[in-house]
Amino acid sequence: MARLDHVITNIVDIFMDYADDGGKKRQLNKEELKKLFEQEIQSPDLKDTISAGDIEDAMEMLDKNHDGEVNFREFCRCVCVLAKCYFQKKTGRGGKRGKGKDQEGEEEEG
Repeated sequence: MARLDHVITNIVDIFMDYADDGGKKRQLNKEELKKLFEQEIQSPDLKDTISAGDIEDAMEMLDKNHDGEVNFREFCRCVCVLAKCYFQKKTGRGGKRGKGKDQEGEEEEG
């Protein structure tokens, strides 16, 4: 399986594994979201962005329709935010303006 195929199927499978509550609506409640974060996010770079310890804040951020649960669309937004944060960490880009790697080097020289 190609890498992107694998990523996409993993995102769907992970959501369904944690949101599966016996055939009812497939959404993540607070406890399921906390368990997902604890078990599926191991990278320190990502744990700093959204952690199980900050579940109330994470739930508030993710639950855009304020129904107390995170649906698949909301979960996908979370995955996108984590991916962007990881990209910014790896590249040094996308944070506050003027704080990229290139400009940091210029500040030190000048």
